[in-house]
Amino acid sequence: MLKSLTGALVAVAMAVLAVPAETARASEAVAMLSPFAANMAVSGSTSTPIGYAQFCEAMPADCGNGNGRAGRVVVNEAEFHQLKQVNDEVNRRIQPMTDIDHYGEVERWTYAEDGYGDCEEYVLVKRRELIRLGWPPETLLITVVRDKKNAGHAVLTVVSDRGDLILDNQEAPILLWHETGYRFVKRQAQGNPDRWVSLGDVLAPATVGRAR
Repeated sequence: MLKSLTGALVAVAMAVLAVPAETARASEAVAMLSPFAANMAVSGSTSTPIGYAQFCEAMPADCGNGNGRAGRVVVNEAEFHQLKQVNDEVNRRIQPMTDIDHYGEVERWTYAEDGYGDCEEYVLVKRRELIRLGWPPETLLITVVRDKKNAGHAVLTVVSDRGDLILDNQEAPILLWHETGYRFVKRQAQGNPDRWVSLGDVLAPATVGRAR
């Protein structure tokens, strides 16, 4: 009896070790999607970043048009994989360059059509591509933070049922907002992208442009 039990335990252990590497990696990729993850608390309206205001003057069709909705997008393993694909592809495609070096201006937000840009270009392109893939615009929010060096920085927040996920050009993994080590300043309001709401850190940076 003891010999049979030992043999069964060994068989189970061998089966666990034989799990394909792809399956293990997929499980690891979504392990951070905890049902206990929190979404950020937002407060009242705040100032619009000057770069975003200028971007909307140049690209009015890509601003406004809010649908008035809020809510959270459901993210399962397939959706998380798509987020990661877009995040990785855009991070590879755009080469980092500051606005000063690129345009001779302190701040300019564009779609990086020439393949160069700083943090806000990565964010704008990721948001546009996810919307084209069918993601709800009201859950894809341009967000201003102070990074680990206390510099102004922009990331894309995905408001999901698993928490607020951050797509970033400085960090390859997609993290929950509270895992980034950033101080969150403000972001677009859900359902009204031209309105911005405060996220608690009152020391808003003058500019948000920063290359990797």
